[in-house]
Amino acid sequence: MKKNLKAFNQNIRGLSKLIIVATLVVVIVVAAVVGYAYMSSTNQTKDIVETTKANGSFSTLVTALTAANLVDTLKGTGPFTVFAPTDAAFNALPSGLLNELLANSTALTQVLKFHVVSGKLTGHDLASLNSVTSLQGEGLPVTIVGGITNIGRAKVTQTDIVCSNGVIHVIDAVLIPSGIMNIIQALKFYGFSTLITAIQTADLTSTMEGAGPFTVFAPTNAAFTALPAGTLDSLLADKTALANLVTYHVVSGKLMAANVATQTTLTTLQGSTLAITTTGGTKVNGANIIMGDIECSNGVIHLIDAVLTPP
Repeated sequence: MKKNLKAFNQNIRGLSKLIIVATLVVVIVVAAVVGYAYMSSTNQTKDIVETTKANGSFSTLVTALTAANLVDTLKGTGPFTVFAPTDAAFNALPSGLLNELLANSTALTQVLKFHVVSGKLTGHDLASLNSVTSLQGEGLPVTIVGGITNIGRAKVTQTDIVCSNGVIHVIDAVLIPSGIMNIIQALKFYGFSTLITAIQTADLTSTMEGAGPFTVFAPTNAAFTALPAGTLDSLLADKTALANLVTYHVVSGKLMAANVATQTTLTTLQGSTLAITTTGGTKVNGANIIMGDIECSNGVIHLIDAVLTPP
């Protein structure tokens, strides 16, 4: 009898502990839900502009919206989906580009509208899409890589900041529509660091920033790395040879990839010709065009997978 009573008491104590733990879990969950609901309702009372101002990470975006006279638009009824670059994203733009944009309201307006989509698209909605159309008019590809949503070349670092007139998704890079950047800015923006070094060393920066227009066949960094050992260092030490190499990758005029494919040869700024073939994709002197039609304000860039050697 005593053993049974002891066992009964132990069971009661164990059950009491379980009830206490379960009660604590319920309290925590309820508090979290209530807290989230409160924060959501607080956000939903603010429009997109008020939310970005209150956040503290979007001061450059707010400045740009003001300069482009888009504040009233994004305070409107909407709804809008905004891909909001952080201050760090704006700071990562090629040197001088942000100041140029702030001084050019037309270009700035295009850039900012490129970050806005009509309608309210949550993170869940984006995951089921391949692209969205911006207010600027151009499409933005939507991809999922490793569980992370990408808008164009930007990663979404935070989703679903709900506002009274839409939703904000935070991104880690500024999205730039076609034709805004000049060739030098675009090469920097897309990470062609070795080609930029070659252009600068050959004193061709001002040329490639000029009115043009130019068509540039731009070797990737990997293409330069694949050159025979010592070749790049030798070129960087010989300004004349380097200038010949760089200008051998540039054609006068703006030729989109479709236009290039209709040619058999092209004359370069260096003076020699490039052979164009289309078997198995468009090739320039045997180098593959791996991405075409990066439109710039003074021409167009086509990515190639090999460095072209002038005759």
